[in-house]
Amino acid sequence: MRRREALTGFALTLPAIAGMCVFFIVPFGICIYYSLTSGIYNPKFVGLANYISVFNSAAFRLAAWNTFRFLFTAVPLIMVVSLLIALILFEKLKGFNFFRTVFIFPLVLPVASVVMFFQIVFSNQGIVNAILTALHLPVTDWLNSPGAFWVLVLLYVWKNMGYNIILFMAALNSIPKNMLEAAKIDGAGRFGTLFRVSLPLIVPYIFFILMISIINSFKSFREAFMLCGAHPNQSIYMLQHFVYNNFMNLNYLHLSVAAISIFIVVFAMVFVLYWIKNKMGSYEL
Repeated sequence: MRRREALTGFALTLPAIAGMCVFFIVPFGICIYYSLTSGIYNPKFVGLANYISVFNSAAFRLAAWNTFRFLFTAVPLIMVVSLLIALILFEKLKGFNFFRTVFIFPLVLPVASVVMFFQIVFSNQGIVNAILTALHLPVTDWLNSPGAFWVLVLLYVWKNMGYNIILFMAALNSIPKNMLEAAKIDGAGRFGTLFRVSLPLIVPYIFFILMISIINSFKSFREAFMLCGAHPNQSIYMLQHFVYNNFMNLNYLHLSVAAISIFIVVFAMVFVLYWIKNKMGSYEL
């Protein structure tokens, strides 16, 4: 009976396993192979020569710096803002349902329309510069200057904030009401209840939301590409731009090295997060 159940389960998961192998594992293995060879035609094993060449590239170093700068700016910002908004909505204030809908709305909007809106707002003759001109303040060409970095951060936070708010709301609603009431009876104020009861109890959720936010930050290339093209201002030239440009130039060796580097970085971050979570432990709800 157990063997039959195991075979049945394996048969049901076989399509997913096959798809994973065909579309992810096999291409990733090919990337590893090409990254260690001299080329596609008549390949010769060259060891880490391609990695050294890519890591010595000024374009790759710029892309890596911008990617990590974006990561360590946008992710903490979206975590803090999403948690604050979730805490406000958790209080069931007047207009709660309306504001909850407003924050979720960006999730259902097409990315192209969102990017077009930001282009209209932050273009050289856009709404922001019109307001600055009316206030007799200096204007900025936001999309063709270092200001493009902050436009991309704002776009990332605004587009993905709703999903984080939903997850934080689910976490806060999972806290037993009697624990919050007991904290109030014991004299704990809002901040005391938040830092001593609510946040410790939702630590597993926080780690999950943080992990999702990190993964989504690596997907911000879509917005950056649609916002400023394949060759944007150098402040938002990301690792994905480096991969895309090498793909367009048919430089599969550098493309493979960059793709593997991104995978290693994301895997290392997720591994460290899980290690920290296991070290900290968690409260049982």
